[in-house]
Amino acid sequence: MPADFSRVPKYCCHKARGLAYVRDRGKVRYLGKYGSPESKEAYTRFLTEWQARQKEAYRQTQVECEARRADAPLPEPSPELTVIELCAAYLVHAQGYYRKNGLPTRTLDQVKQAIRAVKDQHGHQPAAAFGPQKLLTIQGHLAASGASRGYVNKLVGEIKRLFKWGVSRELVPPNVQIALSTVEGLRMGRSAARESKAIQPVADDVVDATLPHLPPIVADMVRFQRLTGCRPGEVCQLRPADVDRSAEVWEYRPRSHKTEHHGRQRTVYIGPQAQDVLRPYLLREAEAHCFSPAESERKRHVEQRAGRKTRVQPSQRNRRKAGPKRKPRTAYDRNSYTRAIKRAVEKANAERRKEADQAGEDCPALLPHWHPNQLRHSAATRIRREYGLEAAQVLLGHARADVTEIYAERDSKLAVEVAKRIG
Repeated sequence: MPADFSRVPKYCCHKARGLAYVRDRGKVRYLGKYGSPESKEAYTRFLTEWQARQKEAYRQTQVECEARRADAPLPEPSPELTVIELCAAYLVHAQGYYRKNGLPTRTLDQVKQAIRAVKDQHGHQPAAAFGPQKLLTIQGHLAASGASRGYVNKLVGEIKRLFKWGVSRELVPPNVQIALSTVEGLRMGRSAARESKAIQPVADDVVDATLPHLPPIVADMVRFQRLTGCRPGEVCQLRPADVDRSAEVWEYRPRSHKTEHHGRQRTVYIGPQAQDVLRPYLLREAEAHCFSPAESERKRHVEQRAGRKTRVQPSQRNRRKAGPKRKPRTAYDRNSYTRAIKRAVEKANAERRKEADQAGEDCPALLPHWHPNQLRHSAATRIRREYGLEAAQVLLGHARADVTEIYAERDSKLAVEVAKRIG
């Protein structure tokens, strides 16, 4: 099984016996008297063993995936090889190749969408007969279906890689790949495909108006991301063990990040303000996630109980299910983080509509919907405006400055000032 550091065994107390214990693979392991230094040392030793076991399990999973991909039987090279047979062989390869930390990446979803587009129209035709005209037909069909221009180009690129892989395995004649490489991607303003909106920074006043409606833990995630400019996935997986606090500016090195498969290192620099936000969340086990949905749910239940106006009945004191099917997770992911912000914006707008109705106003000023990645754009724009493009490139962790240009929107205030002076 893949390494799963989101489910670290907890240091627990057996109240009847006063002993500390952990649950490991369905068994209870006692550590000594609860709260004693000996029990905590035993827990630390256990965590070291547990992490080594998880890493070995992950390594073994990777080895098995590589072996499956290498040993997967390929169809016999033949002029009669159909497109759907080629797609089936390529999917086996992609399922083993597009993985990170033992889990499939989002690229695998794009591969599946591209395969679906090809096999739906040309699945039973010979792969050797697949040419540029058929690829152009698929491209036009995707554009007419309402997909954005960028997404159409991604899927067309995946189809080209599908046949390139077929050529490398001697399943498809080389002339097929050469012919398909002549098909260009859709250009802006020169196709019927929908243009997607570029991600823009979110205004500070919008974020400030959203914060009171967020759960306290998610609100601190937003504050931390706004101050550091890290990616949403990086703030979700933050753990005390990943933070180096030896210098004035702390350094956070995520155990997994977007460009690690290119051999690049990623460091998030944490200044004094972000340190103040993060400091309370570092008082936990080193391998536990700082921002936990389970902890957020517990706090919400405590607040609900404290704000209750009627007396708690005996039957209402503990309504927890013995074995719930869905348990709160120990870490947020990009999707749950985004949903929490979406719900907060909806809650803020509902409150504004209610206040407008009470005041007799027709059109209240509503907050626009925004998502966590816009905080990264906002940080990039602020850093570039105050310290330049190179500083924004370093802090955002980009290998090239042109990538930072996408994130750091140019500040129009400087252009206005220059225009005033020159004329």
